Amino acid sequence: MTGGRHEPRMNPASLPETSRRSSAVPAFIVMDVMQAAADKEARGQPVIHMEVGQPGTPAPRSALQAVQRALGSETLGYTMALGLPALRARIARHYADRYGVAVSPERVIVTAGSSAAFVLGFLALFDVGAKVGLPSPGYPCYRHILTALGQAPVILETDAASRWMPTAAQIEDCARREALAGLVIASPANPTGTMLEPGRLAEIAAACARNRVWLVSDEIYHGLAYGPKEETALAYSDQAIVINSFSKYFSMTGWRVGWLVVPEGLVRPIERLAQNLYISPPAVSQVAALASFDGTDELEANKRVYAANRALLLEELPKAGLDGIVPADGAFYLYVDVGAFTTDSVAFTREMLADLGIAATPGVDFDAERGSRYVRFCYAGTTSDMAEAARRLQGWSRLKRGA
Repeated sequence: MTGGRHEPRMNPASLPETSRRSSAVPAFIVMDVMQAAADKEARGQPVIHMEVGQPGTPAPRSALQAVQRALGSETLGYTMALGLPALRARIARHYADRYGVAVSPERVIVTAGSSAAFVLGFLALFDVGAKVGLPSPGYPCYRHILTALGQAPVILETDAASRWMPTAAQIEDCARREALAGLVIASPANPTGTMLEPGRLAEIAAACARNRVWLVSDEIYHGLAYGPKEETALAYSDQAIVINSFSKYFSMTGWRVGWLVVPEGLVRPIERLAQNLYISPPAVSQVAALASFDGTDELEANKRVYAANRALLLEELPKAGLDGIVPADGAFYLYVDVGAFTTDSVAFTREMLADLGIAATPGVDFDAERGSRYVRFCYAGTTSDMAEAARRLQGWSRLKRGA
């Protein structure tokens, strides 16, 4: 009782009906794995984290120092809905410096992480019911966000023969058959780490233009390539919508700051949406993001660790019988065929966490049809952790095979 009155009891059956769209959105499985790993750690059992795609390093010192200065001298209130002008200008300069592509700062929109960029972009581009092509395997939140917004994901299956990337011919066929309104591509891709060759990216951009399909290019893993350099879709289409973030290369996942580059005609529509949905990106995160461009030496050192981890796992995982590894050009993932051990990747990763203290993500998060025989390993942690994980997996696989 409170204040002499009985607290009302909620009867779930009496609640109004919830949105069918939101109820239909599946879980982001990697976050469930992250929670299971955290529960294990809370019981005092250590875990090697290879599930969530985030660096094990903090934001660069230049970013942290800028935040310390701002906390002592600035209000850090709302910014403009499109972001701090200085940050928008610095991102535009980044395209000139890195890719040789001229981008006006007015076309840059700062967002609360790339997740907000996708919501804003999809709302501005697509009506309810619009069909949007998504290569599979791929980042699950693309289809989940589209579903929540009442739009219709159309799956484009890729395979080893296409290096797990879509082809222009496949997109042409799908665009005509399904009347696609848009296409989302990612290079380097999650979960495979594969990249589009410049020629194929150009062909895809041209195919989208011919078929009046919006091209949305997820470039969040740019900066993390271990062979040929990444290319931006803006080099091949001034109508492409490019999404990026400070989460991966810049090592700032929890700061939640990303960006969009859009054609001039989309700036004001997205600004209106951003004003109403988010007001503005976090001010303190934008201060950090602006200063992170000065942390290149530190960020490149992080990348060298990822490269070492990648090389180690490519050598050691086959010794555990995990030799079906998708070619990984970039990002910090290996997408591994575990079909020799299981056809239930969810159960397999659950056992791996319980038996070995290794958290990894089942492939069904990325490919509902074929992911039951794949596991994604993130190698953004320390090299010592990667070596220890490989050692444990080698011993475990011998037990599983009865050796």
